[in-house]
Formats: sequence, structure tokens, C-alpha cells
Amino acid sequence: MTPVRDADATQARILDAALAEFAAVGHAGARVERIAQRAGTNVRMIYAYFGSKAGLFDSAVRVVVERMASEVPPEPEALAQWAGRLFDYHQADPTALRVSMWAQLERPDVAAEPLEAYLSKTATVNSGHDGTVTAVDLLVIIYAIAQAWTLTPLGLLRADGSDPTSPERVAQHRRAVMAAVAAISEM
Repeated sequence: MTPVRDADATQARILDAALAEFAAVGHAGARVERIAQRAGTNVRMIYAYFGSKAGLFDSAVRVVVERMASEVPPEPEALAQWAGRLFDYHQADPTALRVSMWAQLERPDVAAEPLEAYLSKTATVNSGHDGTVTAVDLLVIIYAIAQAWTLTPLGLLRADGSDPTSPERVAQHRRAVMAAVAAISEM
């Protein structure tokens, strides 16, 4: 009896494996052989579903951005709380941030591809300022603040003598993220 193939399940496994690979080593460092092995499939299936390694990377970027947009949608009336949720999201799983950073470094045009995800966010956020700060500017600043802990070198995180991975320090930083966004959004 021939085993039944589930194309959707295979594509999902490939994307999950690709996300892990791309988050770790980027597009240039990724190897389709490792992705296929991790996904429990073969290289031929990657090319059949995604066309190329670049096509797989582009799909992975799109998936990770859309997933984050879905799981952490903007809260226009509570930007500080939203920043806290973004912080939590990246602390729980830095894959989205890492893949996005690799896309910015190696394939910046791809990072701009999921424009719909960004447009929906900017449409819901009103900067509420005198016009000097646009919704896009405000979102960029909020993202930068929420992602800072994940992107900051460990040496700086340890500069105050604390353990940056301790639950107390992470909670303290989350509070600082929310306070900073609250202060900016009230300006």
C-alpha cells in the first residue's frame, strides 16, 4: 500500500524547519539539506513547493511577519501594553526577530514584501501628535524599544552586575519598555 502524502503538512514541516535554520544562520548560511532533514523530507520537495532556497526564505519571512502580526496585533488605545506584549513575544521565541534581521541584512526587498501586514498596523495607530510623528514613525520607535532587549549585546545587559536572564531582570526591563512607550505616546 502506498502511503498517503499530505502536501500541506509537508509544506508546514518544511517552513518550520526553514524558520529554525534561517533564524540561526540566515539565508546565505542555510543549507537546504539540513532543512529537508529536519523536516523529514527531501530536497526535491523543497524545490517542488518553494522553487528555490530564496523562494523558501521569502515564504519564511512572510510567514513569520504575518504570524507575529496575527498573534500580537496593535492596540492603538494601549500602546504601552502592546509594546509589553511584543517584548513578551520576542522573549518567548526570538525566531521572528532573527529571521527579520537576516532578511534586512541579506534580502532587504523581501523584508518589505508583507506590506499588507504593516499597512493594517499603521491604519490602526493614530500618532495623536501635531503631525511631526507619523503612525509609521511611532510604530518603528515602539518596535525598536520592544526589541531592544533581544538585540542588545550581553555585555551591556550585564553592565549593572545583574543576570539579564533572571526573571526579575526580564520583568524589570519589560516594565521599562512599557514606561518608555507610555511616555512617548503621551507626548
